Amino acid sequence: MQKHTISVLVENRFGVLARVAGLFSGRGYNIDSLTVAETESPDVSRMTIAVRGDEKILEQITKQLNKLIDVIKVSDITAEDHVERELALIKVSANRGTRVEIIQIVNIFRCHIVDVSPEALVIEATGDEEKIEAIINLLKPYGIRELVRTGKAAITRG
Repeated sequence: MQKHTISVLVENRFGVLARVAGLFSGRGYNIDSLTVAETESPDVSRMTIAVRGDEKILEQITKQLNKLIDVIKVSDITAEDHVERELALIKVSANRGTRVEIIQIVNIFRCHIVDVSPEALVIEATGDEEKIEAIINLLKPYGIRELVRTGKAAITRG
C-alpha cells in the first residue's frame, strides 16, 4: 500500500480532532501518524495525517473528510512538492565507554543532545522519516530507554 500525506485545514474548535479520528476508526482506516496545531490564524488548525492505502481508499477518506462541517480544505500533498519533518526525542543509555560514540552519531545526523545524566543522554532529532529511522537504528545497540515521535508535519513549497 502506498503512503499518503494528507493536509487538512479545520476550524480550531473543541472536538474536531475527535471527529476526524472517529471518521478513520469508524471506517477501519489506520492513521500512521497525526499532527495538529494552530496555524497563522488562531481560528484554523492544520492536521497532517499520514495514511496507507490505494487510490480508492484515499478518495473515500478525502470525500468523508470533506463532509465534516469543521473541515475547511483537504489536500493529498503526497505528489506535490512539499517539505515534511518529524521530531523524535530519544533517551539512550550512555556510559563512559559509549558516550563519545553516541555524540559522534548525534553530530553526523546534526541532532542535539538536550539532556545529560550519568547514565543516559536525551537526543532531539528532526528530519524526514528516513533520517529518524536511521538514527534510531544506529542508537539501538546502545540501548534506547525511551522514544517519542511527533509524526509528520508537512507543508507544500512555494
